[in-house]
Amino acid sequence: MPDFFYLLSKWWKQILAVVLLSVIVVGIIVFIKPSKYLSVATAVPASGIASDKSRIFSENIEALYSNLGSPDELDVMVGTGQLDTVYLAVTDQFNLYDHYKIHDQKEKSRLKSAELLKCNTEVQKSEYGELKVKVWDTDKDLAPQLANALMEKIQSIHQDVQSESNAAALNDLEGGMKKIKDSIQLMQALTDKKTDTFGFGILKSQLQKYQQLIGEYQLMVDNKPPSLLLVERARPSLLPDKPKRLEILIATLILSFLFAFLVALVLERRKIVMQ
Repeated sequence: MPDFFYLLSKWWKQILAVVLLSVIVVGIIVFIKPSKYLSVATAVPASGIASDKSRIFSENIEALYSNLGSPDELDVMVGTGQLDTVYLAVTDQFNLYDHYKIHDQKEKSRLKSAELLKCNTEVQKSEYGELKVKVWDTDKDLAPQLANALMEKIQSIHQDVQSESNAAALNDLEGGMKKIKDSIQLMQALTDKKTDTFGFGILKSQLQKYQQLIGEYQLMVDNKPPSLLLVERARPSLLPDKPKRLEILIATLILSFLFAFLVALVLERRKIVMQ
């Protein structure tokens, strides 16, 4: 097997040429690519008990629960962060087709812009149990706005889901109360002993209970409990995060040298075998 220093002394010109060519080509590419700034919005999960009306209306129960939820609850948030609905909404909010300079039919421009935003975004659960929305953009002032908007949209989707559940329960309660009122009116029409009738008293008691529950659920619908607690809003970055030019050039130099050296080694061994 050829000696390392012998091989290097014999093929150094070719190796140097490959390394220089690789570094120059990669350098041109990475310096042509626009710089992208990173902004990160951070939130923690709100307690799922916050959407339970018993936490609000039951006496002394609030102290039993934490305001923070379990990190496992963030898994569904991360899944929501992959939905096109989130990126389409933010695309429309900021007219990103103008920012990305996509000139096509309106719907196509919208879809392409949302896809670009999605490619420049990362929604993840950190090792500390936090939800992080990371956005890279060429505009350092726009990047934090996009990150905050995406976080708010994820929050809004989960609030709406919970609100729809409460609204459905409220609708069922209102339907049940109407039936009780109809029964009371029918009983009043059929008997002269309205207040003394045992069945009438039960219906009145049920009606009061329904009215109380409807009031509680109406409050829950009107005041949507948060699904996320924002810890830190995204801020503009002072320095670009991508591309990491120095790291890329160093990696290119090392890899191109190894490649050129291995090629030289193969050629030298083939030369020896042929002799």
